[in-house]
Order: sequence, then structure tokens, then C-alpha cells
Amino acid sequence: MAIIPETQPSTLGPILTALPSSVAIPRELPGWEWLRAHDRGFAALRRATRAAILMPTAFALGGPVLGNPVLATFAALGSFAMLLLVDFGGTIVNRLQCQAALAVASMVLITLGTLASRTTWLAAVLIAVVAFGVLFAGVVSSVLAGATLSLLLPLIIAVSLHGPASSIPDRLEGWGIASLFSLFAISVLWPAPARDPVRSSAIAACRALATRLRIEVDFVMGGGQDGAKVSEAEYRQAVTASDAAVDAVQTGFLATPYRPTGLSTSARAVVRLVDELRWLNSIVLRSVLTASSPMTPIPAVCAVKRAAADVLARAADLLEAPGTAGSLDDATAQLRQSLEELERVSTARLPDSAGPGDEQEHAMRVVTALDPSFRSQELSFIVLQIAANVDYAARAERRSWLEKVLGRQPTGFVGFLTAASERARTHTARDSVWLHNSVRGALGLGLAVLIADLLAVQHSFWVALATISVLRSSALNTGQNIVRAVLGTTVGFVIGGGIVALVGTNTAVLWALLPFAVLLAGLAPTTVSFAAGQAAFTLTLTILFNLLAPAGWQLGLVRIEDIALGGAVSFLVGVMLWPRGAGVALGRALSAAYTDSVSYLTSAVAYGLGRCDAARGAPQPPVEQAVQAAASARRLDDTLRGYLAERGAKPLPLAQVTALVTGVVGVRLAGDAVLQLWDGDTADGGDRAAARRELLSGSDLVRGWYARFAESLAGRGAVPDPLTADAVADGRLVEAVGHDLRDPDGNATATAVRVIWTGDHLDAVRRLQGMLVGPAQEAVDQQALG
Repeated sequence: MAIIPETQPSTLGPILTALPSSVAIPRELPGWEWLRAHDRGFAALRRATRAAILMPTAFALGGPVLGNPVLATFAALGSFAMLLLVDFGGTIVNRLQCQAALAVASMVLITLGTLASRTTWLAAVLIAVVAFGVLFAGVVSSVLAGATLSLLLPLIIAVSLHGPASSIPDRLEGWGIASLFSLFAISVLWPAPARDPVRSSAIAACRALATRLRIEVDFVMGGGQDGAKVSEAEYRQAVTASDAAVDAVQTGFLATPYRPTGLSTSARAVVRLVDELRWLNSIVLRSVLTASSPMTPIPAVCAVKRAAADVLARAADLLEAPGTAGSLDDATAQLRQSLEELERVSTARLPDSAGPGDEQEHAMRVVTALDPSFRSQELSFIVLQIAANVDYAARAERRSWLEKVLGRQPTGFVGFLTAASERARTHTARDSVWLHNSVRGALGLGLAVLIADLLAVQHSFWVALATISVLRSSALNTGQNIVRAVLGTTVGFVIGGGIVALVGTNTAVLWALLPFAVLLAGLAPTTVSFAAGQAAFTLTLTILFNLLAPAGWQLGLVRIEDIALGGAVSFLVGVMLWPRGAGVALGRALSAAYTDSVSYLTSAVAYGLGRCDAARGAPQPPVEQAVQAAASARRLDDTLRGYLAERGAKPLPLAQVTALVTGVVGVRLAGDAVLQLWDGDTADGGDRAAARRELLSGSDLVRGWYARFAESLAGRGAVPDPLTADAVADGRLVEAVGHDLRDPDGNATATAVRVIWTGDHLDAVRRLQGMLVGPAQEAVDQQALG
């Protein structure tokens, strides 16, 4: 993960999909198609245009109008920070709230930085401590992560530009002007449309999956509800569409260097859908075309699939327009009713008891008879999870303003302070990439300020800004960024120095050029490259500071020296602290995630077995293991983003990495499914010691395999071969519950069926091994992980 993204955080925010009609740009304009391709939604153009208008205005207000150089400097640099380096998402109201909070926080940091600026050691310690807090706080919310550089810049400027306490009012007034201009820009000057890429892609995925389920039912049954036959081509098209829709959810989720979710209840609920939709589409929904034998349509199974499709469709509607949840509630009730009917039909006529020597064949018949109900239970579990999260999101948005202010959460959801605490604790682990990056960034900034102050470097804030701009998650990437920054700065120096040399003392020309330089500085990082952004930024600063206090072309040379010094500090820190990058960290994160997830699964199995055996007392649910598995999954997600953000060719294709990450999701969700399967079930009579032995034996086998698999991902051993199906063990499990498979009416008892379904969940995790071994072996062969 980059300390600061390759392009600034504001350029990696949620992607806009369309311009408002009021600001449509004619397609025939020169470069229109190129700009549209390189700046989707024109997010960078929007920010750059605003800054080109308002930044020179703020600078002119502080300089020529008020005649206050300090005020002018902070107004200009504040405009840069507030207009170009941050781009909050959500509604206009949410954006204004976030922008106002950013302004207040920036002014607090300016005050602290100014008070510490005249004492070298205090300034270095202050910026290191605050930088760590700001960088690490990004794990709590994407809003904070996206504002990282905007929060650090005012502190860097205040600490680097030495000034007495009496200069604080002028500095705050300048930043206040920039803040007011930014609020005006957000609300009036080309306002961005409300956007939530995870929500919008999740809506599309739910609808695509609902369509797939309906078409699959019609295809299997041989005709739709209107009697029209569904062709194989139509079914394949529906499968392809659902694959594409779910891939879009995954792609959008990973498009930023931080998790695109805030602390609001709605945002936290929606982001849960990412894993659930991926698991539903890739594992739970198996194509009927790949079945080993032609499928015999079972009406009760088809009824469950239709009901699940209705739940997904109603969930999409509610997510799009949170109103009343009545239609979703009705759909989920119908799904549960259809599932109960299928379970009744599937278990009404189980095979008779096994005869002598027929135990294994009898077990196969029993498992086969229960298989349709298990597959439907697996489908219903994940669909109902999706529905529950959508319902949470909708109920959170239907809260009154007062309820939101008071932090009253919908039932079943923790408050934002608890959520923030959990997220922060997740990354206090020693192997957390986010923790590494926060320490690396804090130390780099502290050293930069210390060295720049000791060397009495002119414009020392450029040193600190260069340090945080080029620092990356590996020494190699940091070194490459230093080269790009120096080259870009040199180009900007040549252009800016040439302009200043030609113009001389004619400030009117410089004022005329300033808006175009700002526009270029806003566009270049997104549409061209990091180096081009550095060149444009250098050109802007050369014009800006020559307007403030004419220094000629030599100013650009000073900036090159400062960039080189800041780059050297970054490289030193990058070599000293975790220099190998996110590839190695990804292997460790995958290893830890598999270890914790399978521990949770086996703990859930043990909990279920305790629930089914009245003689052993009431067991405690594996809450701690569930929290640990979720924490490891979050660390894996952040590490994966760092891996994707690193420049250079990836030795392991993204599809292979995604398969390994999906495996973690599958193991963890299997634990959730087993836990829900047994939660609230009361044990009936009987001794199930034999069933316990069989399931615990199978659970230990699965845990042992995933432990060896996790070791291989960390580079400590070979990738194990997948476990094979054990029909003999299935026979022993069926025999262990055979005495209470039937009640007096001939139906399977709930406890016996849950025992067999628990075995099915373990078998599903065993089957998952087949899709993991290939990508893991390739990763080991390519030395991409570990």
C-alpha cells in the first residue's frame, strides 16, 4: 500500500459515471475523447477547474488586496489542499460536513504547528506523532483515508515556515478563506453528483443474480412461467451477466488504496455485501451445465431459487430507494417458507435402514436425499445475509436526524465508536501493512523536518512534502518514485524558469499564467503521470512565489534540491523499515487469514456439536474466533490494495490472487453458516458421542490441511494436495445419527439433519481446496508471496 497513492488521494476516489446535463461538454472539442478516457467522470477536471478559478482569487485577496504575504501564502496553499487534494463522496450535505470538519481540523493543526515551529526537536516530534495518527486513522474510515494529505499539508506548512505565535491569526485567516472557497466550490461551482460506487454496483449485481436464478429455474424446468422455453444460450448469457456484475463490485471495491467505506451504519452494512455477493456467485451458484449428469428438476428446489431471486430483486430495490422494507420482509418470509417446504419434502422419505454390508451405499443414499435441501439451505443462508445487510442499511438511512446525531443504531448493529475501535485494533498487529506504512510515513516526515531545519533549507516544507509524496510500501518503488519526482521537477523548473526569465518583473503576465498552471497541476497527475504532476506543481509554485516575492528562475533550482533531499529521506526510511514491499506482506496476510478463518470454522463446528449433545451442557459461541477471523480478513484486504497499488509487473495474475482471497471468504462464511445452523437449536434426547467423533475428526482433517496450506503461502513448505472425499467417513457419520434420523412419523429429526449438514459444510470447504491449490502453487513457483 502506498503511503500516499500514486496519484493523490483525491484522484483515486469513487469514479463518477456521468456529468450533470447542465455542464455537458461538446464531444467535438479537441482532446475530448482522450480526456474522457483518462479522467472518467471528469473528477480531476472538475477539481482542477475549481482550483484554477478560486486559488488565484484567494491568493490575490491575501496579496494585492489585503497586502498580507502570510495570509496570501496560506490562502493559496490552503486552496491547493482543500480543492485539489481531497474529493469527498456522498451527498452535497455529507460533502459539506466533511469539508467543514477538514477545515476545522486543519486550523487546529496550523495552530499546533506554528507554536512548535521555532523549536526544531519539538517540531520534528510533533509532526511525527500527528502524522502517525493521521495516517493510521485511515483504517477507520475511507473519508479519513482520502483526506490524509489534506490533513498533513497544513501541519507541514505551519511547522516548516517558522513564525511566532502572533502569526497564527494571519495563517488561520488565510486557511479560512481557502476553506470558505472550497465550500462554495462543492455546493455551487460545478457540484459533483452524489455517488457511491459500492452501492450502485451492488444493486446491479443483486439484480443480475436474481435474473440468473429465474432463468436457471426456467431453463431446468423446460419453460418459463408463461410456457416459453429458455434456451441454453439465454442461460449462458445470464450467467455471464451475473459474473460481470459481481466482478464490477469487486473491481470497484479494490479501485482505491483504502476500503471505500465510512463509519456510518449504512456504509458499513453495504460494504459487507462485497464478500457475500462474490461468494454467492462464484461458489454457491453452480452452473447446471457443468453437472456430471442431467439435472432432474425438483419443483421444491426451483421454488426456493425463485424465492431467493425475489429476495435479491427486492434487496436491490430497497438499496436503491430506502423506503419501507415491507416488500423485502415479505420476500424473505416467502424464502424461509419455501425452504421449510423443501426440507419437509426432502426428508419425508429417507432410505430405509442399512442392511448387512450395505452401510456405505446406504450412507450415500441418505446424503444424496438430503443434498437438495442442503444446497438450498446454503443458497438461502447467503441470500438472507445479503437481505439482512440491505435492511440494516435502509433502516439506518430511515433514522431521523436526531437519532443519527444521538448515534442510535438499528438493532443488530454496533455503534460507530465501537466499529472504529474494532477497526483500529485490527491493525495493531505487528504484521499489519497499514501499521507499517503509518510508522514509515511518520518517521519519514519527522526526519525530513528535522534535517531540513538543521540544514536551514530554503522553503523547507518542500522537503517534507516530497518525503510523503514519494514514499511507498517498498524501497524499490520509493526509489523509482524519487527518480520520477526529480525528473518531473526538473522539467517544471526548466519551463517555469524559462517563463520567469522571459517575463522578468512583469507580474501581469504571471497572474495571467497562474490559472492555467493550476489547471495543469490539477489534471496532470490523473491524466498523464506522477512525474507530469510534479512538473506542473513546480511550475505553479515558481509562478506563485515569484508573485509573492520575486526570486527569479533560481527558485526552481531550490525546489529540485529540496525534492532530492526529501527523496533521500524517503529512500532511507524505505530501506530501514519493511523494504520488501506488499508481495511478501500479502503472503503473510493470506496465511494469517486462512489460519484464523479455519480456526473460526472448526470452533463453530465444535459449538454446534455441543448444542446437539444435551449431555455436555451449553457451549459458548466462538465470538473471539469470529472477531479474529474478521480482523485478519480486513488486514488482508488492505494488504491486497497495497499489492495492487505497487508499480511494476505482478508475478501473480490478479485472477489467481482473487481466487486465493475468495477462498478466505469461503472458509469464513462457512463458519458463519455453521454457527447460524446451530444457533438457537435446542438439543433433543440421545447420545451423539459417535457423531461428535466423526465430525471432529473431519474438522481436524480440514484444519490440518488449511494449516499446511497457510504455511505454504508464507513460504514455509510445499502446497499440500487437496483432500479426497471419504465415503467411508460419510457412512460412519450417517450410522452415528441413524438411530434418530427418523421421528415416529418417518421424517428426519432436526438435530440429525443439522449434524449431516454440518458435515456437508465441512465437505464444501474441502472441495474449495481444489480451486486454491493451482493459484497457490503458481504463487510459490513464481516466488510471488511468502
